[in-house]
Amino acid sequence: MDLLQLREKLDQIDEKIVALYEERMEISSQVADYKIETGKKVLDKAREMEKLARVRALTHNAFNAHGVQELFEQIMSMSRKLQYNKLVEAGSLGRLPFIGVDRLETEQARVVFQGAEGAYSHAAMLQYFGKQVKSFHVDTFRDAMTAIEEGSADFAVLPIENSTAGTVSEIYDLLVEFENFIVAEQVLKIEHCLLGVPGTDISQIRTVYSHPQSLMQSARFLAAHEDWKQVSLRNNAFAARKVSEEGDKTQAAIAGERAADVYGLEILQRGVNQSESNSTRFIIVTNQKIFRKDAGKISICLELSHESGSLYHMLSHFIYNNLNMTKIESRPIEDRNWEYRFFIDFEGNFADGAVKNALRGLRDEARNMKILGNY
Repeated sequence: MDLLQLREKLDQIDEKIVALYEERMEISSQVADYKIETGKKVLDKAREMEKLARVRALTHNAFNAHGVQELFEQIMSMSRKLQYNKLVEAGSLGRLPFIGVDRLETEQARVVFQGAEGAYSHAAMLQYFGKQVKSFHVDTFRDAMTAIEEGSADFAVLPIENSTAGTVSEIYDLLVEFENFIVAEQVLKIEHCLLGVPGTDISQIRTVYSHPQSLMQSARFLAAHEDWKQVSLRNNAFAARKVSEEGDKTQAAIAGERAADVYGLEILQRGVNQSESNSTRFIIVTNQKIFRKDAGKISICLELSHESGSLYHMLSHFIYNNLNMTKIESRPIEDRNWEYRFFIDFEGNFADGAVKNALRGLRDEARNMKILGNY
């Protein structure tokens, strides 16, 4: 047969496959009706593994066995998604354990941030909550998470991602450990300044203090001053405070403009970081399971079985429900070598049927899944 005849035969086979697929999905719909009535779970892992072994056995070579398994994994995945969709339509999924609010109660709130006054976290807090906010600062990110978990603060402001340096991995780990939830975010443009004691000339400087990330982001500027000693501190604001308290004109700090105002330092040079588009995304976290009714982004984390295709199957829930995934990040799971926890951001609101559908599927099929917030 020539190529045209072969293609015609493939078209005929494909038509039969489509017809059989639709017939199978109709039966899957009836299965969903039964599960709605009886309260049975959609995913039956033992049944699926048995089915895959059976269809593999029907093939005549190893290549076809692998292909048929992949095909039926997809068919069964689509069947589950149809069933989840029917559960949503029937109202059988229940409500998510989050309460929708029109706005966050911030007027009398106490807010905690890591670092000291003049830090970028301090600036992000003022930008979001306003200058009249009641606030206090702590030494570590863990201290901030503990403060809202225990109720000594209503909200915490934490940096989670920088546009040039990447993610703040410790924050991801703390979001898993603590029962605290993201309710908002604030993006702050980062402009590092060289700060010194008033009256200092740049030629007098011998030592520069800053956070290691800020030193790295200012590497091009610092390379032009090879004789300067670079000293890393835990926070930019701590660096500014040290320079201010010691009053030594041979010392300078790399920090934000607000730190200069807070500690009475002079800005010797602005924009010493090489990236003009450098920004940090801060999250606003609370211990309440709430979300603004106009929220448009959801963050989750999940653990997957350590087997081929597990991440692919999880991501298919976003594709099927037409949800736009905006970020995925992985972190190693402690005490489990070469296994990872995935953090995913996607667009949506807890009130959306497609979101409920996707979250139900993810919860049923992932090893562990936690909703971090809708904001």
